[in-house]
Amino acid sequence: MSADVLMTRSQCIAFASVAGLAIALWIAAPGFAGTLGFALLSLPFFCITALRLAALWHLSSDEGSKTTVHGQVAVADLETWPAYTLIVPLYREAKVAEALVRSLGVLDYPTDRLQILLVTEQEDEATRQALEGSALTKSMKVLTVPAGVPRTKPRALNYALTFATGEIVAIYDAEDAPAPDQLKAAARAMRASGNRLACVQARLDIYNPGDTFFTRQFTLEYAALFFALLPAYARLGFPLPLGGTSNHFSREALERSGGWDPFNVTEDADLGLRLARLGYKVAVVPSDTWEEAPATFAQWFGQRTRWIKGWMQTYLVHMRSPARLWRDLGSSAFLGFQMIFGGLILSALVHPLFYLVLAFHLAQGAPLSAAVSGWEVAIYGAYGLNVLASYASAMVLSAACARRRDKPWLARATLGLPVYWLMISGAAYMAGAELVRRPYHWAKTTHTGSGRETMP
Repeated sequence: MSADVLMTRSQCIAFASVAGLAIALWIAAPGFAGTLGFALLSLPFFCITALRLAALWHLSSDEGSKTTVHGQVAVADLETWPAYTLIVPLYREAKVAEALVRSLGVLDYPTDRLQILLVTEQEDEATRQALEGSALTKSMKVLTVPAGVPRTKPRALNYALTFATGEIVAIYDAEDAPAPDQLKAAARAMRASGNRLACVQARLDIYNPGDTFFTRQFTLEYAALFFALLPAYARLGFPLPLGGTSNHFSREALERSGGWDPFNVTEDADLGLRLARLGYKVAVVPSDTWEEAPATFAQWFGQRTRWIKGWMQTYLVHMRSPARLWRDLGSSAFLGFQMIFGGLILSALVHPLFYLVLAFHLAQGAPLSAAVSGWEVAIYGAYGLNVLASYASAMVLSAACARRRDKPWLARATLGLPVYWLMISGAAYMAGAELVRRPYHWAKTTHTGSGRETMP
């Protein structure tokens, strides 16, 4: 399974059939078609709200979340530490190379059991020079990926994997600053769980949360995702959309899954699904990695467009045979996949309709109830309530997680969520356009290291 093909012939036929049926229904009964469409489009908001409520339940019931591993795995004490390989793909990261080397150099792990591969692209001489001018340790080695297509992070990861010697393989990004004890925490969890735990995901947090509107919203998202949502998904047995960094893999499971899809621009989310389809578990370990949030609209928009485009790729790839996906995942995890991936994509695309319909009726100078029949009012009202419930659940969850992360001052930033979500919708439409025009384009996020000195 790969995203090198956008849609299969059967998917194209299915999509055309649904679109044709919708158009025919609109022509025959436009009022009914519009109302039915709104009823269906309210479902993703209902699903996302349900997921957030489950995360709130998890958060309130898990007082020991700072010291437990989520996903029903134990933690073992080890006398002999497994061989560990860290892969850090880098592209145009000369500004943060020295800080990265310092962060990796303080990791608490036996040096004779640790291999760190710093992976650069062939034309990126500036990053290589910055790395070689840093205080590289004996565990660190700079690799150069031969020129080729697509030039993506997963292609670089697959290349580096052929040089890896570790029993456990972890991925970090250029701006990352992992907790010094993270490797040992992940190794203990992996060793205690047996062969069915394929990956341990560490929690991600932001070291420049107060810089701009975007860094504040990004920090709230990360707090909710890594402190509540992902642990809740693990408890429910849902497939976890992995973060693109601080993933600690069993090398055996990683190789069995085929590694990373070089054509998928969110290779992490795709790999999480493939591991779940093979029957593996993924857990969340309470160890933090600090990284930099995009501070400007341009940086944020490019990154978010790529993320949503990659989720679209992942959804299309794994839905090529829904029946087979159902068999692989089981009923509960299949439903979770639809709620998490399908719900996020569809809600981002249809969210602006809420405001368009509201603006249309306000422009007419008449309330909604005067424009349509009683049952249509109920449908539109249910749609509106689902959207509002989605807002409310996101605000409450984000604020609660911000407090857990010792950032209570971020709670007031939740008031910016409606504006932020409309921006996400804009990124979703751009992602759809890119999916057709340039599906493998990788929007580079620029890192400066801003705020790194404020880390705990």
